[in-house]
Amino acid sequence: MPASARHIVCETLDLSGDDGVLHLTLNRPEQRNAINEMMIGELETVVAALADDPTLRIVVIRGAGGSFCAGGDLKDFQRNYQGADNVERVAGENRRFGRLLSAINTLPQVVIMLIEGAAMGGGVGLTCLGDISICTTDALFSMTETGMGIPPAQIAPFVVQRIGLTHTRRLMLSAARFDGTEALRLGLVHQVASDATALGTVADAVIAQVLRCGPRANAATKEILRSCLEAPLEDTLDMAAARFAEALKGDEAREGIAAFHEKRAPGWVPARKGA
Repeated sequence: MPASARHIVCETLDLSGDDGVLHLTLNRPEQRNAINEMMIGELETVVAALADDPTLRIVVIRGAGGSFCAGGDLKDFQRNYQGADNVERVAGENRRFGRLLSAINTLPQVVIMLIEGAAMGGGVGLTCLGDISICTTDALFSMTETGMGIPPAQIAPFVVQRIGLTHTRRLMLSAARFDGTEALRLGLVHQVASDATALGTVADAVIAQVLRCGPRANAATKEILRSCLEAPLEDTLDMAAARFAEALKGDEAREGIAAFHEKRAPGWVPARKGA
């Protein structure tokens, strides 16, 4: 069995957690947690481990130092890509980021994004990957790429899926800035908290809610929901029926249904600390 993702040693990420929850913190606060090559590599390693880690049920992604993510590291772009004469190499590295976004998007765990401070460019893309995304009222969002002469290439499909084509056009083609209240109105995030302290309180409540759900049931539900956008209807319904049957015949559903009738919490719900 692979080692738990929480035990991976990283330089640009801070990993911690217990009770089935991994707290993944983007940890380049001096650069407002901008994404460089090292961070992409470390995220790839952690996400690959998460995909095969049944001990973890929730992944909470946040930024260090009061900022979520300033997008791609522009100094990294200049140093590694602008002088390159191989267009295919640059395209390949950009596509690598898209594969990372897809890998996060297909994780079996429930992914919770906590956004405060700046969420620019790729930070907006990450926000779109949250099964549950929560921000502070004064969080600042912008897809800044077009203002610097480049397209927001790999995040575009995820933003369109999240908020629709018409809003994505307006925001990408103007590089407009907007706050947490507007992000909630657009459907980019699901909840807004008044400040960083309240953000943590709301997150704790959401984590407790998610932990009441069967982990395998949540993973199957995520697969079904993705299929709603990616596959023909009949294929989705066939796959959903198979997942339902597998679940109903499994230990998790037996325990969940028994707990319901016995008016108790299922065995997968962590005991309350201090209880």
